[in-house]
Amino acid sequence: MDELQDNVATIQNGDDLNNEHTSQQQEIESTNLNQPLNSEQVSISAEDFKTEAEQLSVNKPEANDSKGLFTVKTANRWIEQAKTRPIPKMLFGEFWFEGELCILFADTNLGKSILAVQIGNSISFGIGIIGFILEALGQLVLYFDFELSDKQFENRYSIEFQEHYIFNDNFLRVEINADAVIPDNQTFEDFLSLSLEHEIIKTGAKILIIDNLTYLKSETEKAKDALPLMKHLKALKSKHGLSILALAHTPKRDLSKPITRNDLQGSKMLINFCDSSFSIGESNTDTSLRYLKQIKSRNTEIIYDAENVCVCQIDKPSNFLKFDFLNYGTERDHLKQHTESDKESLTKKIEDLNKQGLSLREIGAQLGITHMKVSRVLKTCNNV
Repeated sequence: MDELQDNVATIQNGDDLNNEHTSQQQEIESTNLNQPLNSEQVSISAEDFKTEAEQLSVNKPEANDSKGLFTVKTANRWIEQAKTRPIPKMLFGEFWFEGELCILFADTNLGKSILAVQIGNSISFGIGIIGFILEALGQLVLYFDFELSDKQFENRYSIEFQEHYIFNDNFLRVEINADAVIPDNQTFEDFLSLSLEHEIIKTGAKILIIDNLTYLKSETEKAKDALPLMKHLKALKSKHGLSILALAHTPKRDLSKPITRNDLQGSKMLINFCDSSFSIGESNTDTSLRYLKQIKSRNTEIIYDAENVCVCQIDKPSNFLKFDFLNYGTERDHLKQHTESDKESLTKKIEDLNKQGLSLREIGAQLGITHMKVSRVLKTCNNV
């Protein structure tokens, strides 16, 4: 019992000592706070204040960084963010870069599919096409072929259906499955878009070639139809980090005039929302010659314009149908030159179609000229 009382007394004495120590410590701290700072003990320069302010500015969260529809950052933060991403590499010279949605357009039978397969084959091997720089390494390519049957494809890449060309296994060709069942609650276009994204995810491919755009959206003549298509493709590109080459047609055009963005079939939304675009032109000097012309570019200046087109020849030296680069030239050297007999022939065609009751626009679309030119020709004929 005596021992228990001694222990209690010891604990109480310890508490008293702790309380006394705490009281003394508080008194010392209070005394120090009331004393003026000694400049020799604490040295804070103007530079220290500046550094602290800069740190606060950097660490300060930006207002509305990612809320709602917009992402708001200072220009400097956008640049810092962009520094972490690789510099886009050329996939087909200056015509198509990594990370771009590029549109290749041309009239029917000018070789869009031939060139597209050649580009895809080049990327799959990681070997550039002669005359065009390839900076990217060999990688998986998804080629959605909505134009050719497997037999037609075989014919292009064989010698009379023998001695077939051996593609790299990185080149994946995709066709529509005729036996596929479309869900009742989806349209064909919606089902196609979902299936396309499914293949992207399943394969992990970053290079996408679509031959051609009309299969993704049957109507692209109006902005209300073309805009959703381009938004969808750009969303796919951003979501999966893709580089997309999409093929498109031009309506019948006047071969005596240079190719412009207005020659792309359908709404201008297609050309307005893509990152880059180039076209294949037909040479009037030789039916086997084609020329490539840049129409739009965001990663580089326009290099291959009307004064510097890439002249190529479609050739099949063995079992691979392809574009062979020849030289550079001017577009006007390959445009059709109208003669008097051509003019007379055109006038007769316009008069015949007009007698059939076709409108000025219908006549123009059929002959590859503007409705205004049709009107001028008819007025001249009436005044004679």
